Amino acid sequence: MKHKKYGIKTYKVAAIMNTNPQNFSTTHLPIVNKQVFRMGIAGNYGLSSADIEWAAEQGANYWVWGRSYSKTTDGIKRIIQADREKHIIALLGWGYFGLQIRASVENNLRKLKTDYLDVFKLGWLGRTSLYNASTIKELVQLKKEGKIKAIGTSIHNRKRAGKLAQDSEIDLFMIRYNAKHTGAEEDIFPYLKKRNPALISYTALAWKQLIRPLQGISIEKWPGTSTTPVPPLTPELCYRFVLTNLDVHVVLTGPQNREQLQNNFNALKQGPLNADEMDWIRAYGRIVKSKKKLDYIA
Repeated sequence: MKHKKYGIKTYKVAAIMNTNPQNFSTTHLPIVNKQVFRMGIAGNYGLSSADIEWAAEQGANYWVWGRSYSKTTDGIKRIIQADREKHIIALLGWGYFGLQIRASVENNLRKLKTDYLDVFKLGWLGRTSLYNASTIKELVQLKKEGKIKAIGTSIHNRKRAGKLAQDSEIDLFMIRYNAKHTGAEEDIFPYLKKRNPALISYTALAWKQLIRPLQGISIEKWPGTSTTPVPPLTPELCYRFVLTNLDVHVVLTGPQNREQLQNNFNALKQGPLNADEMDWIRAYGRIVKSKKKLDYIA
């Protein structure tokens, strides 16, 4: 079995691979306790409410929502009014004190005309929100009242995320993970088994760094089949890389329009990558990360 050594920990690469196409597009989301389409939608990059409704027709049901998502609000309201239990609403909020969080939750429940949020995410933990006695107490109470189903956070500090995954009230983690940034495999994934929190990944394309052609790339021939020359990676390969990892429940996508969204959905239809493809993408990600300056080909 292939493995990678990280200090005293051994991270077994083969153990995390999802090789079953039947379990690639959907999975069970812990704590929230709903079946989830494994590509979640962040609608703050250009999608409209009509695009949200179209995505729901394709099976999408994990929706990130917050203050900057106003163009998608009406669409989200309509789809949850039609079938609230099918959909997962993850509010990306903030808060330094418990009362701020309660006000945010109750205000957004009214805006969306729903009785509960599936997840309240403390946005960018340590920067725009705090995990302290006040916020913890209020989030736990909101959960007891049924106004939220799960306590979540978006977090950049991987070491801290690993500790919180082992022992905290947090039910769901939104983290950075892609072929360029694989540090979560060392700092977070090995610590998930104790409590089995939900894991949401974002930046699958590394802010497009993985899909833009770079000068000075030297790597073996791509081992798979693709209608698009590789390298660089395609968006579909980036999403499939993330979702081939069994530790990831949902990967987020933030397309600018419906055409991009439709293309991204194709990644789910293509299924998991094989071991050779995963190894090649890892090697490419390491090359991109090693470059001090990214010189793109015009």
